[in-house]
Amino acid sequence: MTSTVDPLGSAIKDFLSHTNNPSIEVESNLTENEEIPVPYLFRTKEQMPAKEIFALSKAQGRILDVGAGSGAHALALQQEGKDVVALDISVKCCEAMKEQGISNVICQDFFEFDDKEKFDTILLLMNGFGIAGTLDNLEPFIEKCKSLLKPEGIIIGESADILYLFEEEDGSVNIDLNGNYHGEMQYRMIYKNEVGNWFPWLYVSADLITDIAENIGFQMIDFYEGNEDDFVICLKLQ
Repeated sequence: MTSTVDPLGSAIKDFLSHTNNPSIEVESNLTENEEIPVPYLFRTKEQMPAKEIFALSKAQGRILDVGAGSGAHALALQQEGKDVVALDISVKCCEAMKEQGISNVICQDFFEFDDKEKFDTILLLMNGFGIAGTLDNLEPFIEKCKSLLKPEGIIIGESADILYLFEEEDGSVNIDLNGNYHGEMQYRMIYKNEVGNWFPWLYVSADLITDIAENIGFQMIDFYEGNEDDFVICLKLQ
């Protein structure tokens, strides 16, 4: 977030100073409001779900953690002796990661970020493909990942197919075929009295990710299927 309004960053900073409220409220245009318990953002590897442990186990070489947030994944990798760079657009999130001892933290918009060294692995957890925002922007997003990777580098990313949100009782699906892709959502976060701006977020099927990625030189090499139409996909640059 480039503005000073940053509910997520504020919650993360407060947690470290022991002054946090217990949760962040998340509003969307398609679902009921949800809450993110702030302590969950600081889970250790032992507390992470199986899909995240799978993803971390596949991350090798020089690793870029995109949208690193509180730094939970970057910290787990660093504690294992892996070479990880934590990237986030939030100044407060980056300050919080540095406070926790994460060595390589960069505060920048992913789409503006560049690094001459390149990376062996790009990590996109917590529904990291959502950063693309829209289906039309998914290909440019993956192209951006490609530009940051070494030859034979990999993307390890998480998403979900939310088609189930549109299912009727009879099993049919109620979506507008002439409208936007069903996985395009709008979110905003609220923490204490801090109300964030609305932002686009994408949930996309594994088939669509694979098709688009293959068109620009990637091959799907591994896959973890969750219990709620969520998944982690590993794409290798050929």
